[in-house]
Amino acid sequence: MFTQTWNTSPREFEVLVESLQVPVSDGIVLDADMVRPDTSNPVPAILSAHAYAKEDQFTDLVPVGFTHVRGHMEAGDTQFFARRGYAHIVLNVRGTGLSGGTYDNLGERTIQDICEAITWIADQHWCDTNVGMFGMSYFAIVQNLVAAQNPPHLKAIFAPFAYTDMYRDRYYHGGILSHGFMKMWLPTLSNPRLAPLLCNEIGEEAFLELVESAKRDPDIAEVEFLHEALSAPLHEDFALIAEILAQPLDNNYYRQRSVDYSQKPEVPAYLGACWGVSGLHLPGAFRSWEHWAGPKCLTIGPPIYLDRPIYQYQYESLRWFDHWLRGQKVGLEEEKPVRVFIDGAADWKEGEAWPFPETRWTPFYLHNEGWLNEHEPFDHDESTTFDDSPGVHGSVEFWTGGIVEKTEVCGPIVLNLFAETNADEVLWFVSLLHRNCEGIERLLTRGWLRGSHRKLDREKSRPWQPYHAHDEPVPVPPGEVVEYSIEVRPYGIELQPGEQLGLRIKCADDEKPGDPLQAISLGHLWRSQSSVISILHNRKYPSNLVLPITKGNRIGTYYSGGKLQFPETRETKSSDPSGSNS
Repeated sequence: MFTQTWNTSPREFEVLVESLQVPVSDGIVLDADMVRPDTSNPVPAILSAHAYAKEDQFTDLVPVGFTHVRGHMEAGDTQFFARRGYAHIVLNVRGTGLSGGTYDNLGERTIQDICEAITWIADQHWCDTNVGMFGMSYFAIVQNLVAAQNPPHLKAIFAPFAYTDMYRDRYYHGGILSHGFMKMWLPTLSNPRLAPLLCNEIGEEAFLELVESAKRDPDIAEVEFLHEALSAPLHEDFALIAEILAQPLDNNYYRQRSVDYSQKPEVPAYLGACWGVSGLHLPGAFRSWEHWAGPKCLTIGPPIYLDRPIYQYQYESLRWFDHWLRGQKVGLEEEKPVRVFIDGAADWKEGEAWPFPETRWTPFYLHNEGWLNEHEPFDHDESTTFDDSPGVHGSVEFWTGGIVEKTEVCGPIVLNLFAETNADEVLWFVSLLHRNCEGIERLLTRGWLRGSHRKLDREKSRPWQPYHAHDEPVPVPPGEVVEYSIEVRPYGIELQPGEQLGLRIKCADDEKPGDPLQAISLGHLWRSQSSVISILHNRKYPSNLVLPITKGNRIGTYYSGGKLQFPETRETKSSDPSGSNS
């Protein structure tokens, strides 16, 4: 890649492929393969750490759109960097592949291993002491955790598509267990050696007490996959699942495996995701952007994830490493650091900050008959009721009228909901929908909240983004109106005239996924007991969806949908279209 004023490292080298055995301080050895340029001169190194089959990272396949079969192929083109003067090392974390040790689910020992591996790589004769890290998803999650330790030889990470909060992003969305992706992902681990880590930490008696508590949860008991794991919680095949089920609240286990921004990570970081992975990586990209102390940039792409094997980011990552590992001028300092793709416009929006400074968060109120607009509730507005049962999961929807002017919605979204139920618990599943001028509907993004986890952390919450503590359950009082602030994961879309936005509220996610990315966000726990739920939207309890408007909507949406019509009055009911009486 080149311009009139700069160019990236050229493709000029033949390559060498070598196997590496990387020792770490507790005596085990990590298995890795390296592809490096055929030169006697030391070069910068790029490390990619993962838990999958290493041969899959070197498979020469024509890329296809994201599939779960290829989803773990995330190390990129392993010859691309080497032919441009970098050593690329692909390494299995402990307890996977041919690496020694026990898999600790991205625990502190794994992150220490990678920090030690970086030091080891920097000391090798083929390395010029400058090390970067690269890769998506699991590879990127590791990078965020490692970079937060600020290892001295790590000069840059290229880490889009990473969750950074294991509790909120990975296992418990809004406090609701996300078991579907867990079941789908575990078989992709290569030769995993698992152990009951939590049991070893707190003792068998205390661990089994937590397991018994999880067994008494009637919702968990309805899921065969989860019931089986709790039946043999110390068995290697079920140890990881059981310890997640035994810890339904946020605690030290999840904090140890989440990015600690208080350490002020200074390593230059390329962050990002795509709009299509709201149930996994998207919130981590924005969280790291907000809290990262060092140089950073953020790219949020179209809602299609990346083809597998990964190749889309090869030149962008090369620019990043050329700048930070080689000190080359490649134009990075001339670009705005925040770049997000706007769905509907098929174009990019750039800026210096996220959320964008021009954002006007605007409440859209819920009304009778499924209306959704900026008008506050009328005197006749009341509530909307639906039933939820194991056999039939009801729902309610609210839609705007047809948009009259192009309107850009881009940023964090909040649903402020007033509701009551006849049960002592409720699970909220919120979907933001889009309807085009032909009436075709599609899902944009989602939000979740377990009713008993509604307590907010006031210090961390913001008007546009509630932050729930998830540290203690607060029972839902049956028959009483309760307010819930529900985070809906961000989205960016330009609405064209005539299009509509919709809100669907349910107590389950039993919809059929429209594509493989939607499947990642499905598969949560549902209630095993029936209940009746009422959404209140009146003057006392004005439920509203707060949307981030970044362009357009200057005078608001039209309740009428922007369509002129003759009022249905006594005088005009029998009038002809011209206005003259017949």
